Amino acid sequence: MSYTRRTKDQLAARVAQDIPEGATVNLGIGQPTLVANHIPSSREVLLHSENGILGMGPAPAQGLEDYDLINAGKQPVTLLPGGSFFHHTDSFAMMRGGHLSHAILGAIEVAENGDFANWKVPGEAVPGVGGAMDLAVGTPNIFVAMSHVTNKGKPKIVKTCAAPLTARHCVKRIYTDLCTLACTPQGLRLIDAVPGLSPAELERIIGLPLTH
Repeated sequence: MSYTRRTKDQLAARVAQDIPEGATVNLGIGQPTLVANHIPSSREVLLHSENGILGMGPAPAQGLEDYDLINAGKQPVTLLPGGSFFHHTDSFAMMRGGHLSHAILGAIEVAENGDFANWKVPGEAVPGVGGAMDLAVGTPNIFVAMSHVTNKGKPKIVKTCAAPLTARHCVKRIYTDLCTLACTPQGLRLIDAVPGLSPAELERIIGLPLTH
């Protein structure tokens, strides 16, 4: 059977589906920022950005951008009623102090045991570590949203991370353009895959055993 990969918006919508009512969620730079556009308006979720925003809404309509109100990736955002912005130091205190319930982050690699690397590709210049290390320590639910392979076709879900680690044993779920996986003590557990992609074929693509 043939299958079609999730688009970036479909991937973001799949992540949003698993964010529960009442969650306080940090959205990392890149793919995770799109999740803000897919939170149902009927669900109360507080979105956090590490540069000092709580209560972000979806991206503004074209022409209504306010570049004094941006996320950590310097993209313009909106602020929902009751939302607030504050000092960077206070934002990191929230991240380190256990005040967030979820963080949606990108990654270079994720290992089957929940280790992940998202700040440095060996041999390339480092743009900055960012707050992922703080989030990994202070947030109980780390979800990674990423493409399944690199732009060179190299797998990003691996047995052991080769890139410098951000944190160990902390990723709870992996969302890619092919599937959704849980990191468990028994290894990777398949939650769902795109239509037409069988568990056996997905296991072959990943190169690691999957439980169901």
